[in-house]
Amino acid sequence: MRFAVLVFPGTWSDRDWHHVLTNVLGEQADLVWHRERDLSAYDAIVLPGGFSYGDYLRCGAIARFSPVMEAVRREAARGKLVIGSCNGFQVLCEAGLLPGVLTRNVSTQFRCQDVYLRVETARTPFTSACEVGDVLRMPIAHGEGNYYADAETLARLNAEDRVVLRYCTPSGEVTPEANPNGALESIAGIVDEGRNVFGLMPHPERCSEALLGGTDGLFILRSMLSYGRTGIQA
Repeated sequence: MRFAVLVFPGTWSDRDWHHVLTNVLGEQADLVWHRERDLSAYDAIVLPGGFSYGDYLRCGAIARFSPVMEAVRREAARGKLVIGSCNGFQVLCEAGLLPGVLTRNVSTQFRCQDVYLRVETARTPFTSACEVGDVLRMPIAHGEGNYYADAETLARLNAEDRVVLRYCTPSGEVTPEANPNGALESIAGIVDEGRNVFGLMPHPERCSEALLGGTDGLFILRSMLSYGRTGIQA
């Protein structure tokens, strides 16, 4: 597969994504500046973490207007895989590609720590290598990861099996104590209606090598590769 790793002013997880995709998984990946208007040559698109435009207005609120986002919308509508982690999730929500919004952590603190995530659905190109109920461990690093959506949107996400990950304990129990940012219903990741656009606050690219302390992020990435090569969820 060929990946486009988008780079906005203030992005800082782009190199992590590029390293894992190319050096760990052996795939093709290009760093694509936010002024690019054509992503048709790519099979999948990554919106990495960071502080796009310094998050000076609101996380992701300025990046949504970058020229590349029209190309992201176009390729997403064609069914290509789009994944946004951390700030990438925020940008996808601000751009209307995913519902809801990411707000300030209830603690008002920046949280940089490992969290546990319960897989709520395997019916996505991003979690097909998992089983429902699996618990993954990944790092977070954000100050605005508190997912919010109105009651109608939350009901629709649940009814359509679009909540992908929830914060949980190591044993898989969803509790307030296991929620690092106050996200409604402990939501850590969701997909769009087409199930090909995925946003999550944790960083799978930072737990894809044993040297860094864990490889659970590979469940996400290998699911994408399986789908990209066959069009069938693993």
